[in-house]
Amino acid sequence: MRPALTRYRIVAWIVGVLLIVLTVGTVLKYTTDNETIVALVGPAHGFLYMVYLVLAADLARRARWKLGFTVLVLLAGTVPFLSFVAERVVTHRVRAAAAEPVRTTV
Repeated sequence: MRPALTRYRIVAWIVGVLLIVLTVGTVLKYTTDNETIVALVGPAHGFLYMVYLVLAADLARRARWKLGFTVLVLLAGTVPFLSFVAERVVTHRVRAAAAEPVRTTV
């Protein structure tokens, strides 16, 4: 599960940074009529958000998350700064689950 977590963490940070840049670009677009940032970053963020959804869903399947938690993690890429928070929570949850001893029934 470690490679899936690493892929998720990298894309979560990239999507988070691009969303912040896109938010700043949107403010500039409407205050200075400069659409350059939105035109460049918008499509990149949109594409990478789709990658984020796939990687987060893959990690959710492997880690066997409940549906509610999975949906919150998937939506985290749409709110500025929230993907960073979600990444930390997900990392702690996955690492804690990996540290638990495996239970077997006899």
